[in-house]
Amino acid sequence: MVDERTGRAVGLELRRVLQAGREMQAALARRLGVRVTDVQAMDHVAARDEPVGTVELGDRLGMRSASAAALVGRLIEAGHVVREPHPADRRRVVLTPTVHGRAEVRDQLAPMLDELTAVISRLDDSEAATVLWFLQQAGAVMRSYAALDTDEADRGD
Repeated sequence: MVDERTGRAVGLELRRVLQAGREMQAALARRLGVRVTDVQAMDHVAARDEPVGTVELGDRLGMRSASAAALVGRLIEAGHVVREPHPADRRRVVLTPTVHGRAEVRDQLAPMLDELTAVISRLDDSEAATVLWFLQQAGAVMRSYAALDTDEADRGD
């Protein structure tokens, strides 16, 4: 069991990492010449296990449907995403990152990702397993928190 001081230090460092992630998104947006919300949307589209449509994307970003539609229009115009039929439900349309969009983001993030890979390579297997476990647990807590908000909105709370 971790002592209180170390626990606070871990919590503070997690907060700093989350803030650095937001700063990284802002820097990426500037480099790509798009808005921060566009970068966030591109991340949601690229990182999801299940396909995402305009309405779902808007929900995840806390946007009204008209704003989400405008955002998707910008991403399509910039060549970052395309609309395609849903793989399981051909009546629905989902967003898919383009090869160009993925390459542009990858090119911009490559130096940072190379540095992160170097940091990870310095961990031994036990340390890496601990970091992985912590990140999985922290992510689950954050997703659970986000789902509570969605559940309350669905109930009208």
